[in-house]
Amino acid sequence: MNMLRSLLPLFALLIFSMPSFAQVRIGSSTSFSYSAPKTYEIGGIRVEGAENLDEGAIRLLSGLAIGDEIQVPGDETSDALKKLWKQDLFSDVQLLSERVEGNKIFLIIKIAERPRLSRFRFEGVSRSEADDLREKINLYKEKIVTENLVISTEKKVYNYYNDKGFRSAIVTVSQEPDSLFRNHVFVVITVEKQKKVKIEHINVAGGKFYSAYKIRGSMKETKEKSFFRPFLDLDTLGKRVVQQAFRNRKQLPITLLRYGQDHMKVRVLKSSKYLQENFEGDKELLVTKYNQKGFRDARIVWDTLYDVGPHRINIDMTVDEGHRYYFRNIKWIGNTKYSSEQLTKTLGIKRGDVYDPVKLEARLYMDQSGGDVTSLYMDNGYLFFQLDPVEILAGSDSIDLEIRMYEGEQARINRVTVSGNTKTNDYVILRELRTRPGQLFSRADIIRSQRELSVLGYFDPEKMNVIPTPDPATGTVDIEYVVEEKPNDQLTLQGGYGGGILVATVGVQFNNFSTKNILKPEQWNGPLPTGDGQQLSLQFNTNGRQYQAFNLSFTEPWLGGKKPTSFTVGSFYSQFSNGALRFVPTQVPGLSKLVWNREKPLYVFNVNRSYFERRGVSMQIGSRLKWPDDYFTAMFEVSAQQYTLQNQSQFFFQTGQAYNLYGKFTITRSSIDQQIFPTLGSQLKLSGQFTPPFSLLNNKDYAGLPPAQRFKWLEYHKWKLTAEHYSKVFDKFVLKTKVGFGVMGFYNRNVGMVPFERFYLGGDMFSSFNNQLDSREIVGLRGYGASNLSPSQGATLINKYSMELRYPFVMSQSTNVFGLAFAEAGNSWIDFNGYNPLDVYRSVGLGVRIFLPMFGLLGVDWGYRLDDRGARDGFPAFDAQRSRFHFTMGMQFGDL
Repeated sequence: MNMLRSLLPLFALLIFSMPSFAQVRIGSSTSFSYSAPKTYEIGGIRVEGAENLDEGAIRLLSGLAIGDEIQVPGDETSDALKKLWKQDLFSDVQLLSERVEGNKIFLIIKIAERPRLSRFRFEGVSRSEADDLREKINLYKEKIVTENLVISTEKKVYNYYNDKGFRSAIVTVSQEPDSLFRNHVFVVITVEKQKKVKIEHINVAGGKFYSAYKIRGSMKETKEKSFFRPFLDLDTLGKRVVQQAFRNRKQLPITLLRYGQDHMKVRVLKSSKYLQENFEGDKELLVTKYNQKGFRDARIVWDTLYDVGPHRINIDMTVDEGHRYYFRNIKWIGNTKYSSEQLTKTLGIKRGDVYDPVKLEARLYMDQSGGDVTSLYMDNGYLFFQLDPVEILAGSDSIDLEIRMYEGEQARINRVTVSGNTKTNDYVILRELRTRPGQLFSRADIIRSQRELSVLGYFDPEKMNVIPTPDPATGTVDIEYVVEEKPNDQLTLQGGYGGGILVATVGVQFNNFSTKNILKPEQWNGPLPTGDGQQLSLQFNTNGRQYQAFNLSFTEPWLGGKKPTSFTVGSFYSQFSNGALRFVPTQVPGLSKLVWNREKPLYVFNVNRSYFERRGVSMQIGSRLKWPDDYFTAMFEVSAQQYTLQNQSQFFFQTGQAYNLYGKFTITRSSIDQQIFPTLGSQLKLSGQFTPPFSLLNNKDYAGLPPAQRFKWLEYHKWKLTAEHYSKVFDKFVLKTKVGFGVMGFYNRNVGMVPFERFYLGGDMFSSFNNQLDSREIVGLRGYGASNLSPSQGATLINKYSMELRYPFVMSQSTNVFGLAFAEAGNSWIDFNGYNPLDVYRSVGLGVRIFLPMFGLLGVDWGYRLDDRGARDGFPAFDAQRSRFHFTMGMQFGDL
C-alpha cells in the first residue's frame, strides 16, 4: 500500500476562474480543503515544459516567488494561473504541488508552449499581391501562432481583396507541423479570390430635386454595370407617351430621355465594382451636391446592399432632401480696413442667392480664381487675420450670415529659408522666390513662388510645401520653403524613322549644371558639378555615312546673378548626303597603277557626291518683364549660319553656298503650373525672325541674277504666333487646346522668297530632326506622312489647330505617364492666293506619353486621318492608307 502511495502523482493544485480549471488533484498523504485552506510558505518553484522561454521569466510572470506565504487553495494560486494565461504564450498551464515539508510547499509550473512560426507561404495569389500582403499581415519567423493571429491574418487578407472588389473571396489559414524544427508550424494562406463583385443596380428613393439618374451619376466611384434593356417596361412607356401626346407634349422629350437613361447604360471609363470605402465617399459627395443647391439638411437616411446573383449586388438608398435655403442678410463685424460694402462685393453672395456652403467657404477662404476675402487681407500683410462665419436660421427657408473677423496688425517677412535641397544651391532657389525679407506678407506671393519653383523642373511639385512661422509679438513671420529634389538630367538614346531615313540619336542634357565648380571635384554632388541651375546640352544624330548632326548649347539663366536675364550660346553642324564618299582615289599620270599606298595616297573631291551641309552659331539673351504683368518674358537671338549645297534638286539652285544671318525676338506669356503635365494656365508666344535687307543696301540687279547668287545672302522675315490653354474639365481630365499661325515674307520682289526656312506640315515627332538637316521647319500633323501636306519646295503660310484630352495614370517623382485623345487640323500654302484657314487636313487618334527623367519624353501615337483628298498641284502625293501608327521618343513637335 505504501508503495502504491509512493507511486501516486505528486500533490497537485489547479486553481483558475474558468470552469475547465476549477479542479484540484490531491494526494492521500496531504489533504487540501476548499472549506479550510491552509497557509504555506513557498519553498521552491520548478518550471516544466519550457523550451524557448526562460524559466525565470515564467516565474516572474506568475507573480509567485520563493518565500511568499500563500493560501492553498487561495487567490494567489488562481491569480498566478490567470497571469500566465493572459500572456497568450501557452496552450496549457498547470500549477502542481510537488511536496509539502512542514509549512513549506514546493510548486511546479507545468506549461505547454504554443507553436512558433517557421515559415509561411501564399497559394492562389500573384507575386505582386503576395508582396503587398506580406507588409499587411506582419508575419515573421519565430512568431507565436495563436488563434487570434490566425483570425486576424484571415481578416487582413480578406480586407485586402475586399478593397479590390473581391467581396466573395475565401481566405483560409492552415497550419502544418514543421518536421525540421520542434514545436514549429508551417502556415499556408490560401486565397480563392472568386470574381469581383459588380453593382447590378442602384435604387434611389426620396429624391425630388434630382432624379435617380442624376443621383447615380453624381457618385464618382460607385457605378452600375453596363446594361441595355430598351424593351423592358416598354408597355409602361407606351402608355405615358400616349397620355402626354394629348395632355402635355412638352413633357414628352423628358419622359423619353429618362426612359433611355434608366434602361440603357454603357460604362467605359469607370468600373462597376463595389468598394465600401468608395461608397462612403460617394455618399458624402452626394450630400455635398445637395448642399450646393441649398439643401442644407440633406442626408442619406438609409442604405443597404444585398446579393442578387453570383458576384452581383444591388444597393438601395433613401435620400431626405429637406428644405431648400437661401441667403438673406449678411453682416460684417470687426472690419476696419475695408467697408462692409467692399467685403460683400468681394464675397460675391447676394441676398436671395441659393445657400451654397462650398461657394461660401471658397469666397471666404480660398478661391482658385482668386479674389476671396482672406486673400484680400493676406495679400496685404494681414497674416493674423481670422474669420468666423456664423449662420443664423431665419424662418423656414432663409439663413442670415454674421461674419466676425479679427484683422490684426500687418506682418512683415523676417527670414526666408529653404530646406530639402540636396543638390540645388540655396541662392538658385531664393532668387526665384517672390517673398523677400522686409516685405509685407502676401499669400499670393507665396503661391507664385511655389509655381516658379515648380516650373524650374528641379523639384517634385507634389512634395513641395511652405511653412510660415508667425511671431505675433514682433509682427513678423519666417517662411520656410520645403522642397524635394527629383532627377532632371536627361540621357537620350533613341532611334526613329523620319524624312525617309533611319536616325539614331545620342545626347545628354544637364539641367542643373555648375561651371564654376568644374575644377572643384570636392564640391560635386555626384559624378558632375551641379547646383547652379545652368543648362548644358550635347547631342549627336547619325544614320551612318548619309547623315550626321552635332549640337552643343549652354544656358546661364541668371546672367550676372542679380536679375533673371538668361544667356544662351550654341553651335551646330549637320550634313546630309547621298552616302557617296567625300574624296575618291585617282590615278597619277606617268604611273602604271592606281596610287593606293600608305606613303603617298592621292585623293580628289568627289564631284558625283550630293550633299547639304549646314553649320552655324547662335547667341540668345532673355529677360522677364514686369509689364503688362510678370508672366511675360522677352528673348532676342542672333544667329549666323552657312549652307553648302552640291547636286541638290529640291532648292532653286543645285550647287553653291548661302548665308543666313538673322535676328529673332520672342515674346512669351506663360502661366502654366508645371512643365511635364500642365493642368492650369496658358501660354502665348509671338516671334519674329528677320535678316538684314541686303538687296536694298547695294545696287545689284537681282532680277537678272541666277538663283545661286540671288540667294547667297538670304533675306526674309518670318512671323509665328501660337496660343495654348490648359484647363481641368472633370475628375483628373485636362483639356489642352492650341492654335498656331506662321507666315514668311520678303523685302524685294526681284529677290523673291528664299528656298530655306520654309514650313512643312505633316509627320510625327521624329520628323522634326529635319529642322537641323536643311533649315526646314517641320510642323507635325499626326496621321499623315512627314512633309506630305506642303508644297514640295515648302510653304510660306501655315495654320494648325489641335486639341488633346489628357488623363494622368502615374504622377510620381521618378515617372510620369498620361494618356491622351487628340484631334488635329492644319494646312499650308505657298502664298496668300487660295489661303483659307478653314480648309484643313484633319486627324484624330490616341496616344500615351511617358516621361522618365533620364530619357525625357517618350510617346506612342495612333493617328487616323480624316482626309483622302490626294495631292494638290505642287504637293507630294501620300498613300491612301487611312491609318498610320507613330512611335515617338524624346522629341517635340515644331512650334505650331
